[in-house]
Amino acid sequence: MDIELADAVAAIREELLEAAQRGAGEDIAFTVGPIDMEFEVELRADAKAKVGFKAWVVTAETEAGGGRRRTHRVKVQLTPKAPDGNDLLISAHPGALGNETPSGHLGR
Repeated sequence: MDIELADAVAAIREELLEAAQRGAGEDIAFTVGPIDMEFEVELRADAKAKVGFKAWVVTAETEAGGGRRRTHRVKVQLTPKAPDGNDLLISAHPGALGNETPSGHLGR
């Protein structure tokens, strides 16, 4: 199974948004701090890519696919922010994604 690096990061974003929605109405909120992600990637030529290459996350299934591959380790640190630029909280009022509290934070 091939997973593009952009899809892996998008999955983390979606999970954080889901966590914020599930935290609706909770008494405790968590500020999302920096997220360190590390991937082993393989660069492949791609005629559709603007730079000519795409980064694919190497999975156990990919490794088992045989053949020797040249991979690179990539470390990325992401600091999630709300749409207004403030910290993201994992707790929110019902339907709060897009609704801000007076502090400018999502949630309580």
